[in-house]
Amino acid sequence: MSTHTHAEHARGGAGGHVHVSAGSSAQADRRWLAGALALILAFMAGEIVVGLLTGSLALLADAGHMLTDAAALALAIAASKVAQRPARGSFTYGFTRIDAISAQANGITLLLLALWFGIQAIRRLFSPEQVHGGPVVVVALVGVLVNVLAVWLASRADRASLNVRGALAHIVNDLWAFLATAIAGVVILITDWSRADAVASLIIAALMTYSGAGLVRASGRVFLEAAPEGVDPKEIGAAMAAVPGVTEIHDLHVWDLGSAEPALSAHIVVSPAYDCHHVAAQVRQVLVADYAISHATLQADHRHLGQPPEEADCPAISHGPGYSGLDRAAQASTDSPV
Repeated sequence: MSTHTHAEHARGGAGGHVHVSAGSSAQADRRWLAGALALILAFMAGEIVVGLLTGSLALLADAGHMLTDAAALALAIAASKVAQRPARGSFTYGFTRIDAISAQANGITLLLLALWFGIQAIRRLFSPEQVHGGPVVVVALVGVLVNVLAVWLASRADRASLNVRGALAHIVNDLWAFLATAIAGVVILITDWSRADAVASLIIAALMTYSGAGLVRASGRVFLEAAPEGVDPKEIGAAMAAVPGVTEIHDLHVWDLGSAEPALSAHIVVSPAYDCHHVAAQVRQVLVADYAISHATLQADHRHLGQPPEEADCPAISHGPGYSGLDRAAQASTDSPV
């Protein structure tokens, strides 16, 4: 069984591979995010001024959301820089999970803002205030254009990263929020129904809640070391057990290191007629080709005749969710030496 740490793999040690993205790619991501950040900050300042002058809660809600956009983008840029640090010392996995920390912070911020704006919008539904529709429409339409450009810039970065997805979710929410605000402004101009501004704010709060909950859930899966979304440990265990020479797969764990980088560990019991190193290599090929899992720690052992049964070595209760065992008598009939 290999005892290389993730730090050795990150350096490209024996049997390892490089997990860290190329520095030039990460720098390019930060440039795209910085461009979006500059746009957001410039427009946010103007929106706050117009929102205060017109008395529009929807515009102030958008400005508050854009403030979190700016913070999310700044955090994404900083997190991208930190995530590039190599594994060292006690941080044997490196700093890839800073990606999930950033995403969770973005998600929680969205949920808190949604709560505040929702409360304010409900208050205004019962006690509407005068809102000037014309400036609201103009600012909202300009906001749509600014956010379309910001979304385009941010989407050029690596969207496999939870960190980038978190920042992008903020901007996309703002895009929909500006559309809702523009519609509210038109309704106010035509009907003079000021409650349309509060309704738009409720829509914005709902969008924030949806995106924020999604980010908290996705980052929580990383921290709880759940299998990446769309990955079925039972299916993977069955595919590994189907490799010639494998009689049993147990202690199978699949989790996400961060930045959409899945990892796997498992104990493989190999028929005595097969070479355990060769079988482990074939299992790795299956994992890479079929499931894009290139970081796998496998312990492959022979189970010789006369040794205690598997149950004595690994009780059924500890097999784990990915347990896949083949009938030993049936397997023996198909075994052939390497």
